[in-house]
Amino acid sequence: WGLRVFRNISRSEEYHMQMVKYLLDKYSLKDSISGIANKVGVFNNPEIQSLYNELVRKGSKSVVDALKVGALIEDLDIKDLTDAIKRSDNNDIVAVYKRLRMGSTNHMRAFVRFLRRYGSDYTPQYISNSTFKRISKK
Repeated sequence: WGLRVFRNISRSEEYHMQMVKYLLDKYSLKDSISGIANKVGVFNNPEIQSLYNELVRKGSKSVVDALKVGALIEDLDIKDLTDAIKRSDNNDIVAVYKRLRMGSTNHMRAFVRFLRRYGSDYTPQYISNSTFKRISKK
């Protein structure tokens, strides 16, 4: 859609992937995107592939729909990272998860700010309304 918010967040996501790759290498963990890392929109996990396809379809309708899809992705990321932090006892991993969650919080805020410029808003699907309000008011 040509909005700066999409370019900026895309660059940020590259950095986030590097952070995760560092942990995978450090702890000799399997890289689930090995072999497809440079293929846009291709996933080994069928559920993620299906979700990706659905979200691309929804986000292709209009710029507002694309911004809502972006906010939805960050909403789910924040929930998943919060859950993962609670399950982990590894300080390195928790530190990366917290950094990723902070990034997702910033991304959600950016998407919501743009949505409001277009006269729309976002309703959280995964995080609480109080968490969303705290994020979107900054």
